[in-house]
Amino acid sequence: GAAPLLAQGENPRANQARMLEYQKNLLIAMVDSMPENLLRDKATPAQRDFAQQIHHAASVAAYIAGNPLGGAVTCAVRGCPVGWGDPVFDRLEADLAKAMLSLPASKGFEIGSGFAGTDLTGREHNDEFYMEGDRVRTRTNRSGGVQGGITNGETVYFRVAFKPTATIMTEQRTVTAAGEDTTIAGRGRHDPCVLPRAVPMVEAMTALVFADHALRQTAI
Repeated sequence: GAAPLLAQGENPRANQARMLEYQKNLLIAMVDSMPENLLRDKATPAQRDFAQQIHHAASVAAYIAGNPLGGAVTCAVRGCPVGWGDPVFDRLEADLAKAMLSLPASKGFEIGSGFAGTDLTGREHNDEFYMEGDRVRTRTNRSGGVQGGITNGETVYFRVAFKPTATIMTEQRTVTAAGEDTTIAGRGRHDPCVLPRAVPMVEAMTALVFADHALRQTAI
């Protein structure tokens, strides 16, 4: 079996080099064993449970090392009606971006293909339309359910990046209020990763943005 994270009676902050090496090897092993479709809609409950175990193990390793982790939250909104949003000043994706980047520790936002779309040609990136009964659908959803600032009826999906918490338990250089060089190390209880707290915040902000756009529709 795997060696214990800590020797019996060892201080959790002792031997930082060993803990950091353990953390690195643990994360490499977890990524190597992650199913390819883990983050897709087709992921099974068992695979989603596996993802939670991965996050928990990574958080434990980060806590022991005193070195927090960041990450990204993916949010999907299904069943949104066609036509919500605005082509210029109140684009749906712009409102979502503003809401998500208002969250503490958020550092990035992308919708649909996001930054990966810059590596595609126009033909590769375009979402082709087709008819499904009396409904217009797209064969792909690289636009993330929003085209020209307005929903097209497909699933709206986006990602929000969150940085690691700034407080670490190992010494780092800083400056005093008097302008003198010094060092500082965190103390007390601090989250090793903010993602568990970020998920309901992303959901709540998303609900507020969509509720606002729903009210606009009733006002027209």
